[in-house]
Amino acid sequence: MIKTIEKCMQIVIGIYNKFDASHDFAHIQRVMKNAEEILVREPSANEEVVRLAVLLHDIEDAKYKSDDNPSILDILQEIGLEDELTKKVVACIESVSFSGGNAKDITSIDGAIVRDADRLDAIGAIGIARTFAFGGARGRKLYDTDEMVRVNMSETEYRSKETASVTHFYEKLLLLKELMVTEEGKRLAEQRHDYMEGFLKQLDREIGS
Repeated sequence: MIKTIEKCMQIVIGIYNKFDASHDFAHIQRVMKNAEEILVREPSANEEVVRLAVLLHDIEDAKYKSDDNPSILDILQEIGLEDELTKKVVACIESVSFSGGNAKDITSIDGAIVRDADRLDAIGAIGIARTFAFGGARGRKLYDTDEMVRVNMSETEYRSKETASVTHFYEKLLLLKELMVTEEGKRLAEQRHDYMEGFLKQLDREIGS
């Protein structure tokens, strides 16, 4: 297990560090830390599958996908992962994305851990920082008090509009606490969610909305 994870890490570091600060390798490291905390409470999970899925989960993210980068399957083949484990890793990754609330169903505890670990990094203080880092990289407004918050979106609708960064809190981040799957994920999400709510209240006071 250690060899496959180390090989995978060496391949992906350079790829992620070409992304902006919201999805760089530091993000992967934080998601891994979250996954490790949840793994302690989920002894039936396959640690190798979870760790590889964390390392690879943003490689083919539509926001960053490039023909210059290897695919998830290319990397798993390069590190010599057996077919059965490859299928499990891919299944985990496919269920991670929020996609406007249209995420695929969780099919294993491994997938639940990876999804919760990734979503924990989207909320709280680091979630706030990442939201504005991504918005700044894409030239988005900090906020737009006239912008309508969208609900019940298709994945295409969710990705088609470049909303202000604060709008993203209401369209995604504030929804994540209730979408956590593991008990530890739910517990860890509580304080982070409350922190975001406090931030948004303070922001409202400062901008007078």
